[in-house]
Amino acid sequence: MQKSILIAGAGKGIGFELAKLLSTDENNSVFAVSRNISQLDKLANEINSKTDSPALINLALDFTASNFPNVLEQSLEEYNFKPNVVIYNAGLLINKPFAELTNSDFDQLFDINVKSAFRLFRMLLPRLDSGSHLLGISSMGGFQGSLKFPGLSLYSASKAALAVLMECLAEELKDRQIKANALALGSAQTEMLAQAFPGYKAPLSAKEMAVFVADFALNGSRYFNGKILPVSVSTP
Repeated sequence: MQKSILIAGAGKGIGFELAKLLSTDENNSVFAVSRNISQLDKLANEINSKTDSPALINLALDFTASNFPNVLEQSLEEYNFKPNVVIYNAGLLINKPFAELTNSDFDQLFDINVKSAFRLFRMLLPRLDSGSHLLGISSMGGFQGSLKFPGLSLYSASKAALAVLMECLAEELKDRQIKANALALGSAQTEMLAQAFPGYKAPLSAKEMAVFVADFALNGSRYFNGKILPVSVSTP
């Protein structure tokens, strides 16, 4: 079955590796959205030069912008792109002691990690057909009972909120046969992780994690719905 995949937060790290991996499969078409698409544009030029129709479409968009749903909807209309797999991978990580966190930190984290996902999925609802799969990329930090780290209280809380949102979407959309799940990822070596934890070496590369996420996005809804699944090599 042909898969049309929308990836939110595809400019770097796991999101970029997802776009690369999924768009190089001739059975897929990918619509990649990110604030910075410089790497994606290079990738698209390489991939699309080998195909009759674009396998990778990119859109530069800030998910915190008030008009982002309208801009995205117009672009989807322009390319006649109707996704049946949606991966919300956009995210922000702020590592700061709880006592030093500000109202602005809270607003930024929850705006990008939760509110933008809500706005995206709400906008896409009319476009989704039976069999579609919505996937939220959460974190082990937001997984109940997992080891928690100082400095990540708001980040973890926002990722927990995203995960529960996916549980709720699964319930609300079950009559339309639309599935929704969340993956609580353990650490992977990304630019965001390196900025938050300088010198830390993650057990998996962004590419390795993307292989798992891509397979789950395409096939996981056959086995799971409304689930928050830990993806970690360590015990919570």
